[in-house]
Amino acid sequence: MKTCLTTTALLTIALSLGACSATSEIASNVKTKAASVVSGKTDQKASLALKAAKAARKKAASVGGEWRDIGKIIKKAEKLAENGNTAEAVKWANKAHQQGIWGYEQAMAQKTAGPRF
Repeated sequence: MKTCLTTTALLTIALSLGACSATSEIASNVKTKAASVVSGKTDQKASLALKAAKAARKKAASVGGEWRDIGKIIKKAEKLAENGNTAEAVKWANKAHQQGIWGYEQAMAQKTAGPRF
């Protein structure tokens, strides 16, 4: 009985030590995969924000309401995204998107502007 308990205890310790090393390898792999997924999501956020900004610019330009600096802002956001600064790229792309929306709204509001006699 004592031998059985000793063997069981040693076996349990050996398995738990082996499991710990296997667990650390698994944890390392999970961290690596999680980091790549997160960077993929942030890259995706930047590309989606840039697409929205370009679409808003195109819509504003279609009614003659494209604001002066929207092109410069989009270029800056693209450079930031290429350099891996996703948060700043999204910030600038959102700024360009908002300017596109405001440019379109301004053009539509002033469509009938003119002197009233």
